[in-house]
Amino acid sequence: MIVGYVRVSTVEQNESRQLVTMQRYNVEKLFQEKVSAKDINREELNKMLDFVREGDSIVIHDFSRLARSTKDLLHIMELLESKGVNLVSTKENIDSSTPTGKLMLTMIGAINEFERTNMLERQREGIAIAKAAGKYKGRKEIKVDNFEDYYNKYLSRAFNKSQLAKEIGVSRPTLNKLIKEYQSK
Repeated sequence: MIVGYVRVSTVEQNESRQLVTMQRYNVEKLFQEKVSAKDINREELNKMLDFVREGDSIVIHDFSRLARSTKDLLHIMELLESKGVNLVSTKENIDSSTPTGKLMLTMIGAINEFERTNMLERQREGIAIAKAAGKYKGRKEIKVDNFEDYYNKYLSRAFNKSQLAKEIGVSRPTLNKLIKEYQSK
């Protein structure tokens, strides 16, 4: 079976160029999602990896749709290889069923990771320069009106942490930070 995987990072991004690729390769089953590829814990990716069987081929538009790091790409490739599944990346014109394709997968994964690391380094440098110039203040502080009331409900077990985070509209790590700050007062 020919299986396709389409991913964009945000809901604002358009996946139409990837969908054209899927049509060109006559993809029979498509897994599609709008989520960052910072790690491989993605719902549709995991569904696809569970779905594919020996002899199947997965078509992707390019490697960055599948993984952002060499480690993640190689992990996915090892899983596919153990299941007897082929990977075809159309942009890079690579087919993992060939020895050259396997070599190129490893090299391109390393280059993608290098590019991402450089981008993050440039971002950190830019933030440092902006801070030195007094133009960067960091993230805005999150303030929750009546946090003490919410915190007391949490202590009385009216809310667990997940419910409390949802109630006040923050992530769990942010809630942990708010609780820690409140407790230190």
